[in-house]
Amino acid sequence: MTEIDRAASVPTGLADGLEHARAHGDPSPLGSRVLYFPVASSTNDLASTLAMQGTPDGTLVIAGQQTAGRGRGGHQWFSPPGAGLYVSVVLDARQGHSGDWVHALTLATGVAMAEGLHAASGLPIVIKWPNDLVMAPAGTVRGARKLAGILAEAQTDAGTLSHVIVGVGVNVGPAAWPPEISACATSLDQELGRSVDPSLVLSASLARIGTWVRRLRAGQSAVVRARWQQLAVGATGATVEIAHADGPRRGVTCGIDGDGALLVRHGTGTERVVGGEVTWL
Repeated sequence: MTEIDRAASVPTGLADGLEHARAHGDPSPLGSRVLYFPVASSTNDLASTLAMQGTPDGTLVIAGQQTAGRGRGGHQWFSPPGAGLYVSVVLDARQGHSGDWVHALTLATGVAMAEGLHAASGLPIVIKWPNDLVMAPAGTVRGARKLAGILAEAQTDAGTLSHVIVGVGVNVGPAAWPPEISACATSLDQELGRSVDPSLVLSASLARIGTWVRRLRAGQSAVVRARWQQLAVGATGATVEIAHADGPRRGVTCGIDGDGALLVRHGTGTERVVGGEVTWL
């Protein structure tokens, strides 16, 4: 029996969230197929396998716990049982106004999650480049506390982009954070001082992701970038240090470009930062 064969019925609470999203909004294309796993290795890995098997556009993979969840750069995503929402969606990259929309997908998901988590909690949640949702009470990246993360992974077929798997991990309830993240991690419950209904978090998040995916596929990437800038912290006017092979380079952030790269101005010009380590000073 493969891991996919061990899919279970969606728990009543989360099923209610899915129905609420369908009844009070339009989460399409999300939710064409839903698989739930009480324990999964990685929802992104399972979603990728399903994409290769021809699963419909918008398939959702939800887990109650991940044993090998991961974030950007291969970092582990702490995914204990009963404390978070772990969801991946399969998106067909060949659908839409043009294939260019996939370049802004991480930005769009960040916007959607900031809006969705705010709708579910009322908290002033902002985006930290490139893929984190944080609480930033000082209005800066330094001192921000991480609530959620996004991981988008491309899949190709015969050398052509066919699907993008977008995974989202949200810290909903309290958890015993590992020492290496305890100072910067937080949860919705922790920030509010009360419990948040995971089904409400799921329904609000899916409704907003569906909205922004549809806008992207309609060719509205510029609208996505503008909204991302409104919701971002530290993307403009912040002093940062960029890691380079010949040593760190310091500069000032000046927004993002059309592909979502962070733009940093320093003594030798303006640099596009696509990956690697960026430290906000």
